[in-house]
Amino acid sequence: MTRYDHKMQRLHLRHILAAGAVIEADRAQANYLINVLRLGEGDQLLVFNGSDGEWLARLNVTGRRACSIELVEQVREQTVSADIQYLFAPLKHARLDYMVQKAVEMGASALRPVMTQHTQASRVNLERMEANVIEAAEQCGIISVPGVLEPRSLKDLIGGWAKADPARRLLFCDEAEDSQNPLAELTRLAAQGPQPLAVLIGPEGGFSEEERALLRAQPFVTPIPLGPRILRADTAAVAALTMVQATLGDWGS
Repeated sequence: MTRYDHKMQRLHLRHILAAGAVIEADRAQANYLINVLRLGEGDQLLVFNGSDGEWLARLNVTGRRACSIELVEQVREQTVSADIQYLFAPLKHARLDYMVQKAVEMGASALRPVMTQHTQASRVNLERMEANVIEAAEQCGIISVPGVLEPRSLKDLIGGWAKADPARRLLFCDEAEDSQNPLAELTRLAAQGPQPLAVLIGPEGGFSEEERALLRAQPFVTPIPLGPRILRADTAAVAALTMVQATLGDWGS
């Protein structure tokens, strides 16, 4: 991946990006660019939409809270991240925000809340999740923006897996796994070649015995441990995705 210019401001746009296009910023974006970032007429920034690569753009200021963004040239072609979905039991707001941001930074291709028996947060604000996804992508030079998928119960997700996504292997982070070293199993999977993956992290109270039995009975599930210590759910997200990216993902590409 070509390295981006980390000194320039980046902005996610929900528009098709093409040479010569002039895009009117919405009110919130214009206020952010002009009054928060203090950008002025002719200042440059980088823009992306998750599908058309990254573009150098020029700001045209038309009012105190109005501006347009003129695309100058493409500076990075669109890349495709490793196909690693991140599935997690929702947490309370502040820790959920952190976990979502870190999953984006670690290269997750999509994020899905999964409701388990011990999940403490019963509702998920998907708009807030998406805002955190975009913010993390803007700040970290990411141009493949992860999708935010609808919440599912663990039982329904597993029950429909074979029909909905039969080629995807589910890595079940099991705190009760006998082994303490995940690398042996991940290395074995890596030898089988690239494949779509999903990483599942449980709630703060862990998976119930019924849920563990359900997961372990599935042919598409591979249990992996996360070491000898019990990790907080948000810490487990970073630990699991680090190991998966290093052995099965795009870190070695």
